Amino acid sequence: METVQELIPLAREMMAQKPNRKLVKLYVLGSVLAFFGVVIGLVETVCSPFTAASRLRDREAAVAELQAARERKVLETQAPLEKGKQQEAVLCSRALSNRLHAS
Repeated sequence: METVQELIPLAREMMAQKPNRKLVKLYVLGSVLAFFGVVIGLVETVCSPFTAASRLRDREAAVAELQAARERKVLETQAPLEKGKQQEAVLCSRALSNRLHAS
């Protein structure tokens, strides 16, 4: 069935054949499920721009959080290196000052 206009003649034809009660229940159940599917599809279509915007916002927040974590790691690794360089500079200056006094 391509259009809704074909639905009424189909229903008339089915009723003319006098189907038993189980088949009518089955047809009604299928029709109700199809209707709910259409309604859910329409709701999803209407609400999709809002969910896409929230997904984009969530993704941007996650990227910002990852960048902040990377920057923290870099700073944590650089801090001990800078301390080590300062200690080496102090030790070298001590050694040079000792040498100057010794000679």
